[in-house]
Amino acid sequence: MSILLAAIGLFFILLVYDLNQRKHAILRNFPILGHFRYLFEAVGPELRQYIVTSNTEERPFSREQRSWIYASSKRENNYSGFGTDRELELSPNYLVIKHSAFPLNSPRPGDPDYDPQYRLPSAKMLGGYRKRKKAFRPDSVVNISGMSFGSLSPNAVEALNRGAKLAGCLQSTGEGGISPYHKRGGDLVWQIGTGYFGCRDAAGRFSMERFLETVASSQVRAIEIKLSQGAKPGLGGVLPAAKVTPEIAAIRGVRVGKDCISPSSHTAFRDVDSMLDFVEKLADATGLPVGIKSAVGDQDFWGDLAYQLANTGRSVDFITIDGGEGGTGAAPLVFTDHVALPFKQGFSRVFREFAAAGLDDRIVFVGSGKLGLPESALFAFALGCDMVNVGREALMSIGCIQAQRCHTGHCPSGVATQNRWLMHGLDPQLKSARCANYVITLRKELQQLSRACGMDHPSRVSGDHLEILDGHFAAKTVRELFAYGPRNTFNSEQVGSGAFQGH
Repeated sequence: MSILLAAIGLFFILLVYDLNQRKHAILRNFPILGHFRYLFEAVGPELRQYIVTSNTEERPFSREQRSWIYASSKRENNYSGFGTDRELELSPNYLVIKHSAFPLNSPRPGDPDYDPQYRLPSAKMLGGYRKRKKAFRPDSVVNISGMSFGSLSPNAVEALNRGAKLAGCLQSTGEGGISPYHKRGGDLVWQIGTGYFGCRDAAGRFSMERFLETVASSQVRAIEIKLSQGAKPGLGGVLPAAKVTPEIAAIRGVRVGKDCISPSSHTAFRDVDSMLDFVEKLADATGLPVGIKSAVGDQDFWGDLAYQLANTGRSVDFITIDGGEGGTGAAPLVFTDHVALPFKQGFSRVFREFAAAGLDDRIVFVGSGKLGLPESALFAFALGCDMVNVGREALMSIGCIQAQRCHTGHCPSGVATQNRWLMHGLDPQLKSARCANYVITLRKELQQLSRACGMDHPSRVSGDHLEILDGHFAAKTVRELFAYGPRNTFNSEQVGSGAFQGH
C-alpha cells in the first residue's frame, strides 16, 4: 500500500509540474502522457533499425532536419557524429557545395567584428529602384513567411512576432489581416490576399480607407499582394466556421461562426496591367515597397509582367516565389501534391525571364517553400534569391512536432489551433527566444557556407559554386542544370558599401 501511495504521490507531483512548467507545450497540454513522446524521441536513434523510418525518410521534414531545427532553437549542440549516413555517390539530385581552397575566415567570439546575432542584411534595397519614400534595406536575409492568425493560434503568432523582433527580421502576416498579436514589436510585411482581410468593405471588396487605417496603426514595412501560394495555388483559402471566433471575425471583417472563404481571384485587378496600377496606387498612398507573392504555373504571366516592367515605368518592388512543396494549415490533397511547380524549377524559370529582360537587378527576389535549412537556403541564393522566407521551420522552432493535425483544429502543441486548452501550453515569451535562436543559427550557417565558398555574403554565391550528383558518378553545376548565364553583377545603386560584410 505504501508503494502504491508513493507512486500516486509521484504521479501527482509530476502532474502539477507538467501543468505549471512553460518550456514544453506538449507536457503542459498532455501532462504525464506527454513524457512518452520525449522518451520515444530520446531512444529513437538506438532503436532505429527496429522502426519504420530512418533519419532521412520522413516527410515533409525528416527526423534529422527536425532535430537540427529543435537543437538550433534551444541553442543546443546541433552537430552530428560519425560522418554522413547518405549514399553520396549513388544519390540522384544530391547537392554538393564546392568549397574554396582559400575560404574566408569567420569572426569568432573575442574578435572585434564578431556579431553574436550574425546579422546578415539584404544585398538590395526593398523599394530602391522605384525610390519609394519608405524604401529600406532589410536587416535579415532570413525572414518569417506568411502564416495567418486564425490558421495559427494567437500564442503562436505572438511568439513569431516577438521572435522576429529579437532576431531583427521581418514577419509576414499571412492573408488573415493584422491582429493584436502581430503588434509585439516585430516589423511586418502585410500580406493582402483575395479576401482583403483588414482592408475590405462590407461587400468584401478592397477599401483604400480601411487599408490606410490599418497601415497607420501597425508596424508595416512592406505590402505583399498574394496571388497564390505553393500549397493551394489557384484556389482560395477557407478558415472553417469553428475557427472564426469573434476576435478573428472582427480582425478579418467577416461574420462570426461562418466559413471564412477567400475567393480564387482578386477583384481589385484582373490582369497584369491593372495589377501594376494597383501596386503603384498602394505604393503612392503609403510610400511603402509593394510586391507580389505567387506560386509558378502559367509562364505567360511572368513574360507579360517582365514586358510591362521593362516598358511602362511601373514595377513591383519584390517578387516572392513559393514552391509547390510549400505548406499550409489545410488544402485539398490534389492541390498540395500536383498543382504548381516545385521551388527550384519555378523560381529558375521566373528569374531567367527577368534576367533576360535585364530586370533582375531592379527587383528583390524572395524564395519560400522548405528553404529553412542552410543547404536549401544557399541553393535558393545561388538561383538568384536575395532573401528567403521560412514557415513550417519557424513553427517547429516554437514547438510544432509535425503531427500533421493542422487542418483539424486539434494541434497538440498549440500552434495551429484556436482551442484554448491546447494553445495555453505555448508560452509566447519563451518560444519567441527559440524562434530567434533558430533564425540567428540559420543566418550563422548561411554565412559559414558562403565563406567556405570564398564569398562574404550568400548573394555572392552563384550556380557555379553548387553541383548536383546524378547517382551515376557524374555531376553538373546548378548553373548548367538550370541554363543560367553568368550571374549578373549587382547595380551599385542597389548595393551600398558594407552590404556584404555580414554584420
